[in-house]
Amino acid sequence: MIEKRFTCLSCPIGCALVVQIADEKVIEVSGNQCPRGEVYGRQEALEPMRVLPSSVRVVNGTRPLLSVKTDRPIPRRLIAEAMRLIRNVSVEAPIAIGKIVLTDILGTGADLVATREIRRS
Repeated sequence: MIEKRFTCLSCPIGCALVVQIADEKVIEVSGNQCPRGEVYGRQEALEPMRVLPSSVRVVNGTRPLLSVKTDRPIPRRLIAEAMRLIRNVSVEAPIAIGKIVLTDILGTGADLVATREIRRS
């Protein structure tokens, strides 16, 4: 049996979770003070997920870079590959907050969206 320990990030309490794993299945989550902690512990132990913030180049804009993020978490194991894709993306100004810059990153269902507005220069 494997035991993983980490801090829950689902709410401000920050519970110290202990997750027991056997045969690649979660057997028990302990240390959580709310139900969200158990869900987080199960997910984090088997397939950690993260929202990916980054930036992309802007053409003809008042700023050279646009801040972006995924609209939902993606598997942590795909972050390096996602960054290789994002590195090659550029957008034309103007850009509105919430505009989708890249759809369905690596088949995860997550879109890359603008987190700020950039006007045309």
